[in-house]
Amino acid sequence: MNLKINNKNALVCGSTQGIGKAAAIELANLGANVVLTARNEEKLKNVLAELDTSQGQHHHYIVADFQNPDELREKIEAFIAKNHAFHILVNNTGGPAGGPVFNATIEEFERAFTQHLKCNHILVQAVVGGMKEAGYGRIINVISTSVKQPLDGLGVSNTIRGAVANWSKTLANELGQFGITVNNVLPGATATERLSEIIKNKAAKTGKTIDEVSEAMKNSVPAKRFAKPEEIANAIAFLASEAASYINGINVPVDGGRTKSL
Repeated sequence: MNLKINNKNALVCGSTQGIGKAAAIELANLGANVVLTARNEEKLKNVLAELDTSQGQHHHYIVADFQNPDELREKIEAFIAKNHAFHILVNNTGGPAGGPVFNATIEEFERAFTQHLKCNHILVQAVVGGMKEAGYGRIINVISTSVKQPLDGLGVSNTIRGAVANWSKTLANELGQFGITVNNVLPGATATERLSEIIKNKAAKTGKTIDEVSEAMKNSVPAKRFAKPEEIANAIAFLASEAASYINGINVPVDGGRTKSL
């Protein structure tokens, strides 16, 4: 099976750490030209230096804040006009703060909706024209297993992730005729800074130690461990490849078997 994506241009969001960084590295390893985007320029430069260039790839970065959708649109459209269109889009950004949904403020919902759905939509609108012209498009949204089974204590996240999943499925139905697929990768508990924050918050609320909370979370997974960001990146890379051309409109849990639904 040929997973190479040489000469394909990929835009990877939230790519300075965790799953986004791992995805950018893996796509570059498979031959893609990668454009990183996040809000911290220093971290973007550091990741850029790690990307493989042995196959003639050319990589760039765009500094953008997903709390400012108008600025994001301007920067992405300006980059495309000056440089190149994209064949692959990986929508990925940090999750909302935890807490019961009943206690969430309207501002928390609005902030999460902007960061996750509005910005995803802006990016899709910016890149689809080039994908249609190329007859090749891969839109991959990194969401959460909560779209299949809501997670306790992540009220805002559960709500917004579900909205993104339904938006994505609708897009898949509309864009499939153009050779563009739209799929969602649903990470389970993954060893990232986000998971560390969740564990710390849970330990503080329950009075348990960080190790106790961590072990309980691992024991809830049939694999009895957390995922590595690279394992999520592998699923993203496969969906970005030609080999996944007839996979469209699906949710792919990468969670070690934790999610109890089919």
